[in-house]
Amino acid sequence: MTGFVDTDQLVSWGRVLRARHDLARPAFLDELPALLHAGAASTGKVLAGGLRRSYGDSCLNADGALIDVSALDRFIAFDPATRLLTAEAGVSLAQVLAFAIPRGLFLPVTPGTKFVTLGGAVANDVHGKNHHGAGTFGRWVRALTLLRSDGSHRELTPEDESGLFAATIGGLGLTGVIATVTVELQPISSSQMATETISFANLGEFFRLARDSDAAHAYSVAWIDCLASGGDLGRGLLTLADHAAEGPLEVAGRQGPSIPFDFPEIALNRYSIAAFNRLYHYAGAAKAGRRVVSYDPYFYPLDAIRNWNRLYGRRGMYQYQSLVPPEAAPEATREMLRTIARAGTGSFLAVLKTFGAVASPGLLSFPREGTTLALDFPNRGPETLALLSRLDAIVREAKGRLYPAKDGRLPPDLFHAGYPAAERFAQHVDPGISSSFWRRMQS
Repeated sequence: MTGFVDTDQLVSWGRVLRARHDLARPAFLDELPALLHAGAASTGKVLAGGLRRSYGDSCLNADGALIDVSALDRFIAFDPATRLLTAEAGVSLAQVLAFAIPRGLFLPVTPGTKFVTLGGAVANDVHGKNHHGAGTFGRWVRALTLLRSDGSHRELTPEDESGLFAATIGGLGLTGVIATVTVELQPISSSQMATETISFANLGEFFRLARDSDAAHAYSVAWIDCLASGGDLGRGLLTLADHAAEGPLEVAGRQGPSIPFDFPEIALNRYSIAAFNRLYHYAGAAKAGRRVVSYDPYFYPLDAIRNWNRLYGRRGMYQYQSLVPPEAAPEATREMLRTIARAGTGSFLAVLKTFGAVASPGLLSFPREGTTLALDFPNRGPETLALLSRLDAIVREAKGRLYPAKDGRLPPDLFHAGYPAAERFAQHVDPGISSSFWRRMQS
């Protein structure tokens, strides 16, 4: 197939799923139509991908064609008056920050890694620590261009009445190949963040703090000790932040060290994770208070270590990110933490965050008002899958949902229950495009 090479090396960030693909890496936008046509005609299914930071199978197209757009990384236009930046879909958020910060601008919404492409940020409608005020990334997309397998070239804006814009925001790349994105940037006075860390003793205290802090601060997120139990269940550290009122406009330096090999599985066990969590909570509580830090360690702490996913060993990891509505959040979150603590296979990267009522624009956008819990679990085979199934039951009972970008084993029934707009979304899926995730959901 012209422009494609056979490869069996493609993996998602969780490193549990590995699949053979016909892979193409275009260097210019004008190569996309021919590749899209060739991929769809040859394999019957093609998908566009970027830096593959999705943990599950939404960024994979096993035994099909994948168009890697990460080399399509050019800026096209910028208007200082409106703060609108137009760029190719392969531009990373790190590149946007390097362009924006010296100009006194910042991303309106950013996930926990800056190594995500603009196309990926749109396709997953990513969220960040400021969801309660800013909503999702898709709310700040002012235009995008979409190539379809029938050869059409669509210019889409939020005013689109066909529904294709809403389907593309959070649409997991299934509505076509996103070629360019126009996003509105946010003004800042400094690249530094004024932060405050508060230690909380249990889950009830977290919910009380979250109610008060979200209205007072632009950003908030909590780390929790997911192996604590009894009266300490849900203890953790809440970090609040705002952009500093004054200070330098400096782009963060280069990445730090890389993990050169897969850690042995024995390194991450219930005892090492429990010890880490106790020490982390103790150290964080001891340093609680106000500090001014660079944006980079606040928004992207894990980006400081390249290939950090190797910490979970050769078999990889599952990330589990749930969202439950406000009325069910306290009890459902408590029951999930009890279940994890009893299993003894917790995570040292457990994040708890409340989402606000700001509506997401996409039909399949994950965020809505409620509480989200995100955890990483080393892949221990049936033992881990059984734990995740128990968590599924809690989320299902609470009428919640899971994040497709994070989950490579999301059950189809839970997906359809959590995303009632999925049937409407399916009407906009490009017939020449598919993914491993979408085929599972339709099975």
